[in-house]
Amino acid sequence: MTGLVARLKARIAAEGPMRMDAYMAACLTDPDHGYYVTRDPLGAGGDFITAPEISQMFGELIGLWLAQVWTDQGAPGRFVLAELGPGRGTLMADALRAAARVPGFAEAAQLVLVEASPALTAVQAETLRGHGPRWVERVEALPEGPLYLVANEFFDALPVRQFIRVEEGWHERCVGLEGDGLGLATRPVEAPELAYRLGDTAPGDLVETCAAAAAIAGEIGARLARHRAGVALIVDYGEVLSKGDTVQAVQAHAPVGVLDTPGEADLTAHVDFGALAAARGPAEAAPLTPQGVWLERLGITARAQALAARLEGEALSQHIAAHRRLTHPEEMGRLFKCLALHPSNTATPPGF
Repeated sequence: MTGLVARLKARIAAEGPMRMDAYMAACLTDPDHGYYVTRDPLGAGGDFITAPEISQMFGELIGLWLAQVWTDQGAPGRFVLAELGPGRGTLMADALRAAARVPGFAEAAQLVLVEASPALTAVQAETLRGHGPRWVERVEALPEGPLYLVANEFFDALPVRQFIRVEEGWHERCVGLEGDGLGLATRPVEAPELAYRLGDTAPGDLVETCAAAAAIAGEIGARLARHRAGVALIVDYGEVLSKGDTVQAVQAHAPVGVLDTPGEADLTAHVDFGALAAARGPAEAAPLTPQGVWLERLGITARAQALAARLEGEALSQHIAAHRRLTHPEEMGRLFKCLALHPSNTATPPGF
């Protein structure tokens, strides 16, 4: 039995079954045994791989996109360039390299990374050496100023609650004790915030909510509106409306049971983009767009062809596969979506 399992069982024995969001939070961020606290989970030697690690094209296009939005908005003289959950810093390094071609952008940017993992912070510091990054642990701690923000596969890692529709309302799915281990349980719960879901669900349906995601979207939207400049790009997998059990665990690039290895596997859930957009407050939300479509509109195929001209053999094959993985509907192209938030006084950003 790992230290985290013992800690979870003791907590459940003392307090009763845990809500799913509390279980996920403990598995991911426990100060001694949390998944994100104790390791670098990315890449071939980790448990999963993200778009920036697949190809430099992803971060490059985002960097040029940010610089274009900044230019279109009059090139604010000083702004906060932020990334939520920056991983190894690969996306931001690629973005800054590409955006450096736009005069004034890099000089005006104050780079701030929102990261709670000491292990990943150390990697980011090395990757982004020379760019003068700062770190904060919460979006609310970002400095004031026009905000140009990227969040790639950040919101899917925020803990969710799970509710199962019954005839008269809702039961909440929890994690309890089962034999010598952990098991799923349900209990009746008041959920007035889900009244709007009674019309599109039936008994037995499961929906997920993420209060942390809504709070962060609200904070971002308020900042964008307050400074009347900036943009937020959110890239993640999910749908407009949550329905069904989407909590999943991945370890060594393979799925495992959500309760099997607490603290040893990555836990994520699909993003409810409709709820995210609704929480934006006074900001505007651009139309939700599949990742593949968005990247094609930004010119990823032309960039891929330019890079391919300098490659051959296995390197060329890997490059072609990376382009397909990012854009093809049967790969990441349709599953992953792009959402942009922007001030109401500014134009819809490119690609949307």
